[in-house]
Amino acid sequence: MNLPPKVTDRAFERLAEIGAADQGQALRVAVEGGGCSGFQYEIALDAPAADDLILEGQGQQVVVDTVSLPFLENAVIDFTEELIGARFVIENPNATSSCGCGTSFSM
Repeated sequence: MNLPPKVTDRAFERLAEIGAADQGQALRVAVEGGGCSGFQYEIALDAPAADDLILEGQGQQVVVDTVSLPFLENAVIDFTEELIGARFVIENPNATSSCGCGTSFSM
């Protein structure tokens, strides 16, 4: 059984802070070919599409398209604030290796 990705409270809180839902936007998490390890994450604010998986919390939405979904099984979508800056991050148990930038991985 495929388990959808989880979104942390911190990620939803950040979306609320930037007023994503107020602008009709959701956080889109997609997986695309490319990057230094074969796949890369594309994370952007976007309007939900009809066939997206929608994860909701705190009045906010995170959306994943059907093509990206298998790559994100059991993944955790989080928001982190570090010295290098604040950003949304993906902890993906399916990735066999990733590169230092944290946005590219292989399976």
